[in-house]
Amino acid sequence: MRQQLALAVLLACTAGPATAQLAVSANDNKQINTAGVGSVVEKPAPDTVTVIDLGVFPPKVVGEVQAPTSVVGPPTSVAVSPDESFALVSAATKKDPANAGRVVDDNRLSVIDLKAMKVVQTVEAGLGAAGVAINPASTLALVANRNEGTVSVFTIKGMTLAPAGKVALGKNDSGPSSVKFIGDGKRALVTRDGDSTLTILAVDGDKVTATSRSFFAGIRPYGADVTADGKYAAVANVGRGQGDYDTVSLVDLSMNPPRTVDTITVGPTPEGIKISPNGKYVAVVVHDGSALPPSSPFYHAFGKVVLLGISGGRLVKLSEERVGRWSQGAAFSHDSNTLLVQNMVEKDIQVFRIELDQLRDSWHRIKVSGGAAAIGTAR
Repeated sequence: MRQQLALAVLLACTAGPATAQLAVSANDNKQINTAGVGSVVEKPAPDTVTVIDLGVFPPKVVGEVQAPTSVVGPPTSVAVSPDESFALVSAATKKDPANAGRVVDDNRLSVIDLKAMKVVQTVEAGLGAAGVAINPASTLALVANRNEGTVSVFTIKGMTLAPAGKVALGKNDSGPSSVKFIGDGKRALVTRDGDSTLTILAVDGDKVTATSRSFFAGIRPYGADVTADGKYAAVANVGRGQGDYDTVSLVDLSMNPPRTVDTITVGPTPEGIKISPNGKYVAVVVHDGSALPPSSPFYHAFGKVVLLGISGGRLVKLSEERVGRWSQGAAFSHDSNTLLVQNMVEKDIQVFRIELDQLRDSWHRIKVSGGAAAIGTAR
């Protein structure tokens, strides 16, 4: 208790004027995990999208919208436009209309006006629509379609999307999962967990093509993020889900051709991954057996968030803290000092502070209407 009080005093003393920043959390009400057993809710409440003001401390909810989403796939299925006027949220699964106890592939992508707090357009991407990205000019969006081996391309005018084709990547089961624009937006990186491959896309206006550069990091690269300057990418390799300790890889995108330059062990099943705006940190959300039954030899009662540093082209572990169960995405504040981590089972978001390169639990929790499944910010 003494430590909590001391931290509260420190936060109060160090708080300065806030600038606006939005974090957008997509929350799945269809699928749950009870004592390590996953199931589909027979009559679920609608999925929701929670809009959070991350420019104040503690962060606070400023709005909520109903929109389809899914915990299936990496927690990178939310993208926020650079000016924070709208967000894109994909849905990889939906309830099977013929069987209340299962889900089937979905392909919907919702456009959400973050000022009016409403869905203004719904378009179709591909089967298992997962990771989403918006380019720096806010003129192009990409969606990784895990269950058909493609990336969908959309042009953007204002808040209106129009389909501009698809890029085929390997076989249908190659599993495109996360997609991220690089630097000025003339390239993009795609993770492929189905065949453990990373692919660089070339972007010329609204024309997107797969380059000849496909390379490797670890087993089943899943979540990914790119530094603001486009120099590095960090990739979460989820492995085979057999209880083994899995890894995060650092990719040097400035090299010709880009290549993996470092890999570090973080624990079983790293799902969420986010690089801080200042490029110093990588936050990795690790299941650590928390989604398994208590009878499993790999079970842990909680997951963890691991804070890595990027220094001299290498990854170094700085700190770790306990999080909830079946935890998903992460998001940093603009100043890189506040970190949000989503807990799917608890239906909340934990708030951490970073002080002297160490994670500190603020003991603040943001409740959301559903299992917190994916999160995004403008950076």
